[in-house]
This record gives sequence, C-alpha cells and structure tokens, in this order.
Amino acid sequence: MNAPVETARAGRREWIGLAVLALPCLLYSMDMTVLNLAIPHLSAALKPTGAQLLWIVDIYGFLIAGSLITMGTLGDRIGRRKLLMIGAVAFGLASILAAFSTTPAMLIAARALLGLAAATLAPSTLSLLRNMFHDPRERTFAIGVWISSFSAGAAIGPLVGGFLLGYFWWGSVFLIAVPVMILLLLVGPFLLPEFRDPDAGRLDIVSALLSLVAILSVIYGIKHSAEHGLSPLAGGAIALGAVLGLVFVLRQKKLADPLIDLSLFRRPAFSASLLVNLFAFFIAFGSFLFIAQFLQLVLGLTPLQAGLWSLPSSLAFIVGSMLTSMLTASIRPPLVMALGLILAAAGFVCVAWAAANADLVVMIAAFTVFSLGLAPVFTLTTDLVVGTVSAERAGAASAIAETCTELGGALGIAVLGSVVTAAYRTGMEQAARGIPADVAATARDTLGGALTVAADLPLVAGAALIEGAQGAFSDGLVVAASVCAVIALATALLVTLMLREVGTPSPDGDVHAAAG
Repeated sequence: MNAPVETARAGRREWIGLAVLALPCLLYSMDMTVLNLAIPHLSAALKPTGAQLLWIVDIYGFLIAGSLITMGTLGDRIGRRKLLMIGAVAFGLASILAAFSTTPAMLIAARALLGLAAATLAPSTLSLLRNMFHDPRERTFAIGVWISSFSAGAAIGPLVGGFLLGYFWWGSVFLIAVPVMILLLLVGPFLLPEFRDPDAGRLDIVSALLSLVAILSVIYGIKHSAEHGLSPLAGGAIALGAVLGLVFVLRQKKLADPLIDLSLFRRPAFSASLLVNLFAFFIAFGSFLFIAQFLQLVLGLTPLQAGLWSLPSSLAFIVGSMLTSMLTASIRPPLVMALGLILAAAGFVCVAWAAANADLVVMIAAFTVFSLGLAPVFTLTTDLVVGTVSAERAGAASAIAETCTELGGALGIAVLGSVVTAAYRTGMEQAARGIPADVAATARDTLGGALTVAADLPLVAGAALIEGAQGAFSDGLVVAASVCAVIALATALLVTLMLREVGTPSPDGDVHAAAG
C-alpha cells in the first residue's frame, strides 16, 4: 500500500517554524557532545567507577528509547506543540540538576530525568515537521535540515563546551540547555502550529510501563553480559525484556486504542527503514564517544582542541544531509544509502588504522569520511518512515523512528563501550603489574582513572602506566572500529535487498515512496 501523494507547498511560516524545530535538536546534540568532552573532567571530580561512567553516558539514551513511544502517543492526544513546550521546561530544570550534581549517583539520576524530558521533544519535532511539509521533495529537504541541526549542535557543542571547561567546572556544560530552552518557549507558541489527532483514544499506562521496562531490561542484559560475560543476571534481564515485549505486542492487538499501531510494521519499507536506521546509529554514536576520548586521553588534546578538530566531521554531516534531496532527484534512494554505507565502512577502516598508529590527521579525515557517508542514510530512512504514514499517524511513526534511533545509539554506546572496555582491561593486565593493588584496580577500570593515578606514581612507573593504558585503549578502538566497518557493509547489503523497490516507477507511472 502506497502513501497518498501530498503536494501542498509550504509557506513562510512553515520554513521559519522549521528553524524553531531545529532548536531542541540542536540542544540534544550539544548535550551529547559536551558530555563526551566533559568525561575526563567529571571523572576526576566525581571519581565514578567504570560501570558508573558508562551509566552516566548510557542512561540518557536508554530512557529516551524506553519513553519515546509513550511520549509520541501522548503528543497525539494532548497536542504536539504543547508536549514540546512541557518537555522544554523539564529539560531545562533537569539540566540545572545535572550541572550541580555532587556524586556519580546524583548525576546518573539527573541524566535519567534529562532522558525522560528529551523523550517529549524528539517525537514532537519530527511529527510537527510531517504536518508542516506535505510535498515529498520539500519534506526530504526539511528533514535534511532537521537532521543537519544535530550536526550543527555537534559542531557548536565542543566549541562552547571546550570554552566552558577551560574556565569553569565540568557541570557548566549542562547549563547550555537553559537559554536554548527559554528561547524555544518564547518563540514556539507563535511560530509552530498545534496539532493533535482528533480521534486519538486514551493513553494506556500499562502499555507504557511494559515498553519502558522491556527496553531497559534488554539493554541492561546486553550491557552486563558484554562487560562481565553471560551470567544468570544478564540472561534473566534479557529474557524478562523479551517476555515483556511479547506481552506488550499481544496487548496492542487487543486494545481499541493501542500505544503502537502494529499495522505500520506490515509495510516493508517502514520496517526495513527502521532496521537500517538502528544499525546506522549503532555504529555512529559509539564511535563519536570513543573518538572524543581518544583525541583527549590518548593524543593529549584539550577539550577545545578536540572540539575544533571535530569540526570537519560535523560539517561533512551537514553537507551530506543537505545534499540528500539533490542526490535523490537523479539517483534512487536505496542506491544513495548503500553508497553512503560503503563510504562509511571505508571511513571506519581508516579509524582503526589511525587508532593503531596514533595519527591525528588520519583520524580526523576518517571521522569526516564516515560522517559524510552516514548523513544521507539518516535523512532518507527518517523520510521513508514519516512519509509512509498519514498526518494523523505522524506522532506514532515519529516516536517509533526516534525509538529506533535512540535504541541504536544507546546499544552502540553500550556494546561498543563494552568491547573497548574489555580490550582495555585485557591490555592493562600487563601494564598494571608491579604497582599497588588499589592503584592497579583504578587503572584497569578506565583510561581516565589510569592517567589520574599515574600522576602519583614515581616518574618511570607513571610513564609506563600511561603508555600501557593509552595503548590498551587504542587497541580497543581498533576492534570497535573494525566491528563498525563490518556492520556498515552488512547494512548496505540489507538496503539493496529490502529497499530495492523504493524510488522505482510503479505500473501507473508514479514513483514508489515506499515498498509496501
């Protein structure tokens, strides 16, 4: 079944509104990148364990992924603009709490609240965009701009964050959110149209809880098994998540007003696009995090220097997103995505080489290449998901798309983080020999911890520990980048097999927006 072709053109208000919708996306990306830069500083100040550090990073994406479906459905009921405004207030307040956290547990809790608040923002922006831009060509371009705002935030975040970290404490990076959210609250009600589904039913709280606990259980099990090996705890968590997920699906079939319309998944292009999007964000998010740490902790760059060196990759992502609508005018979308994934795979191979040789220039070039390759993939998969549904279903479809995005990113950080951690700890077995047991335990936990304790050791022992720790971390990044290259190539094959009908002429002369 093909989505109806909508040809209404957007006006001045819609294009100005697009800029407003980019604000929370800009903020989301800034929040992620400045946290990456702040990790060495908060590690020194709060002294989190390796597990706590991963949870500080992971919990934000985990709770977004678990809450998006609920928030998207809620937006359909109470109004997408209204939900966006509520989320802006909550995000600003949670950012203040994170900025003034005094313990790792407090920061984890604040990041969890930030995740819940961000889950109200993401589906609102994309579903409002779907309601504002009905012409397919304009919608593709608008989604390219929307996605580019994430890269703009990634570019701005390190610069602002690097400046703040140079003059203020690590918590100052979270306060960037406050003025951005105030601006959104001031201009949003005047420029964004309100939209709610007039036929939306009541929100099923049981389904909302089932989806949240199911996702969190599966992710926790994967994370725990990757770090510590398969155990009864990890297996039980995964099994619990799977069972709750099955109960959730069965419940949706029986409800008059389900949280998710399962019929959407019967459209091949919808399901395939979600899967491709998940894999693409899996390899992207984890890579962003560990390259930022590599630049600072291995190559010795300051946060501001790391941010400046990351600019080419952010600009490449913006260029790739903005050029997508132009490319698809003459090249079928699946081919654009497949070529982008192949380019990304080449970039990840170069990341592995640069990590093994501690080469800054090659690392930045590789970072730029895989960002350029992934940009059209993100744009087109998002466009396919929201373009195959009606305006009334845009909230639910946007929430599902964003759930896959955040789930893929969170899984990427958790799984690739565990890969890097495992390789690091293996390499540190030799490097930490001959030093006190308590110091060795801290050094084996994280690279930041190793650099901190090395300063208190005799000069020769400290230098040896630093060299061994940096080498162990680099070895972990080589393994992670190699995994990403393989996943990128496998996803390119998935695109050619499952999305081959997208963009091909149908018997009546039209062009398929989706194969389904």
